Amino acid sequence: MSLQIFWFIPTHGDGRYLGTSKGARQVDYDYVRQIAVAADTQAYDGVLLPTGRSCEDAWVVASSLIGATKNLKFLVAIRPGLSNPGLAVRMASTFDRLSNGRLLINVVTGGDQTELEGDGVFADHEKRYEITDEFLRVWRAAMAGEGGDRGYHFTGKHITVKGAKTLYPPIQKPYPPLYFGGSSEPAHALAAEQVDVYLTWGEPPAAVAEKIADIRARAAAHGRTVRFGIRLHVIVRETNEEAWRAADELIQYLDDDVIERAQTAFSKMDSVGQQRMRALHSGKRDQLEVAPNLWAGVGLARGGAGTALVGDAETVTARIQEYAALGIETFIFSGYPHLEESYRFAELVFPLLGRKTRNETSAMTGPFGEVVGNTFAPKAAAA
Repeated sequence: MSLQIFWFIPTHGDGRYLGTSKGARQVDYDYVRQIAVAADTQAYDGVLLPTGRSCEDAWVVASSLIGATKNLKFLVAIRPGLSNPGLAVRMASTFDRLSNGRLLINVVTGGDQTELEGDGVFADHEKRYEITDEFLRVWRAAMAGEGGDRGYHFTGKHITVKGAKTLYPPIQKPYPPLYFGGSSEPAHALAAEQVDVYLTWGEPPAAVAEKIADIRARAAAHGRTVRFGIRLHVIVRETNEEAWRAADELIQYLDDDVIERAQTAFSKMDSVGQQRMRALHSGKRDQLEVAPNLWAGVGLARGGAGTALVGDAETVTARIQEYAALGIETFIFSGYPHLEESYRFAELVFPLLGRKTRNETSAMTGPFGEVVGNTFAPKAAAA
């Protein structure tokens, strides 16, 4: 199986430690551009941009990075209920055309009621999935040109359109691939019927296997197949001891008050996926290795994906291959700080996955690394 490896653009902020301003970095264009260029240069397949009021707007940031990159794909969110299908169609089609087919769509229903209400969305969990279902039916039809010159007509419970179409169709046919994550029953039903790639957060392999089996069976009932991806953090070092020490250092300034406040906020969300993340550690520091080399320390303070693969390159690669054996094809990684860790992960893990690194793909003829003694090229380390 050919794996897709993505990195992450931290438009909500970055730093060396969680839950503190120590070692923090400001989000600005120069920094996100550095990360995008690093990911593109190191031959990552794409980047995920987060969405929500805690982040800079994903569409604006991703659009600003088109010209700074060459091959990198951008996984950008659409928010049914927050925008209408017609606007989302035009934005996606324009981005896909201007980037020469480098757009991927992340469908996000939302799980934080407080945030949603602040944006004017008062639908409950069940109703949001009804809206998303209707939204995607219209979006897919309009993007694919269904209805011809007359456009696509649809009358639903929440959304009605007459003559929906796009005059400037996307490069990718029938439309840029749809990615989607959700752990509730309505989410699984939606994924099986309408999306191309189902994303899960980094739960233990047995739990991920159950999700994959359920969605595969549901998709088969519709005569469809769905691909699968996973969202994880990663802490990889040259030795296992160094990696676990780095994990401890990441949360060394995270105090109990911050953890309690974060966990209280997460408990008020109606996201089943967030509830499953919280259940892995229950907010306790002594229960963080929830499966071999799967560490839940990130979830003490961070919402959404809260687990990381921890270990040396061989160990991390083995865990990746374990998930791949379940059917995971797309891995979306991140690490703190994101710029340095994008290089570290590529340099240590890509060769073990059979992926070419920058050194292997570069057309440069000179030596790599600093010339030794001003005279001769450095040698490669022994295997």
